[in-house]
Parts: sequence; C-alpha cells; structure tokens
Amino acid sequence: MPNTWFQFQQFRVNQDRCGMKVSTDAVLLGALAQAKSPKRILDIGTGTGVIALMMAQRFSNANITAVELDSDAASQASENFEESDFSARLELIHGRVQDYDSSRKFDLVVSNPPYFSNHLPTTNLKRQRALHTDSLSFQELVEAVERNLSADGEFWVILPPKESAGLEEMLCNKGFHCSTSILIQDNPKLKFHRIVSSFSRHQEEKQVEEIALKNEEGSFSEAYKKLISGFLLGY
Repeated sequence: MPNTWFQFQQFRVNQDRCGMKVSTDAVLLGALAQAKSPKRILDIGTGTGVIALMMAQRFSNANITAVELDSDAASQASENFEESDFSARLELIHGRVQDYDSSRKFDLVVSNPPYFSNHLPTTNLKRQRALHTDSLSFQELVEAVERNLSADGEFWVILPPKESAGLEEMLCNKGFHCSTSILIQDNPKLKFHRIVSSFSRHQEEKQVEEIALKNEEGSFSEAYKKLISGFLLGY
C-alpha cells in the first residue's frame, strides 16, 4: 500500500485522499520544465500538488495556479500548499480546466495529464479520473493551453511515446511548435517509455535529449540524481 505521504527536502506531500500518488512522471516533469523567468505558472490536473510545489521551489518569483477536478484531491493539494513554505505563491482552483479562462495569461503551463482511452474503467473513480481521458481529452487539454498560455509562453507535458506523438500533432495543428523532446528510459537497455516535451508558438530548432533513470547495475544514473538533487531526500 502506498505511503499516505511523501517527504521532499523542502516540503511534504500528503496523498491519502488522492487517486494518483506522487510518481516518477510527476517528479520528472517538475524537475525538467523550463521557462525564462516565469512570473505566472499554471499546473493542469495538479493531483497531490507535487508539480506545483516543485515549480514554487524552483521559480522563487513565480505565482503558481493549480487546477484540479477531483474534490478530495483538490482539498488535499490545497492543504499541502498551505503547509509549505511557498503557500503565499500557490493557488488552488477546484474545477474543470475546460471551464478555466484566466484574464491574465501564463508564462509556463505544465501538465501530467490522463492518457488512457478505450480502457475498461477502474473500480476506483478517483484513479479513473486521474488516468483516463474521459475527464480531460487531449483536444480539451490543447484548448486549455491555447486559451491560457501567453504569446511567448512555454507548455511542458509528460506522456508515453504514442500519446506524445498524438498530442504533438494536435498542438502543431493549432500553431504550436515542439522545441524540446526529452526521451526517458528506465535503463540504457530498455525502450523509451516517456517523453517530456515543450511547446511554444515560436518555431526554433528542436532539441532532443535522452535520460536513463538507472544505470545497467540498477542504481540511479548520474543524470537522474542530478535532476532530483534538491528535491528527493538523500540527493
């Protein structure tokens, strides 16, 4: 049974009321997403709030707005925000991002979105919402990004390769360009299982990187240890 909490170096994430617990995907996105001196950051589908908290730690001059549909997850993320040292710069919006339209646009938008479709629903409604696109389709995600991202803003997302390609096509059809693709593999002998991508409205040369989370011996790679340094305990 997963822990009811996850302790980071600078904050604690309680997660017993959330369908999705703190995951490697969330930590990767929280550590990798970049923007030039962002002042306003939007986290779509914040869940436990871990990515928003990592953004607050990394970007000390930014205000972070996190949107979450599930009521229990939203209340728990809000509590996690309030108990952190970054509480003054974190805001929780409980509701559908499909209905969210900020009058002030965001310099950076991040999302670890649901990506399962055409799958049998789980018996856990919270987990189903977090995993399945029924609650947020890729088309709705693209529309939310288009609506809330500033003209010079960056959108960062983590997905499996197949789903990443599908979302990239949708974003390109809306005038976005993929500027970064970071290919994630568990170890150097395995296929890439996640892609962390960034998109903007400005066309530039695409940067492609590769990160193996572990070395062939099974311990964390130097690249991954560098990423999580300052976040996870012991690194």
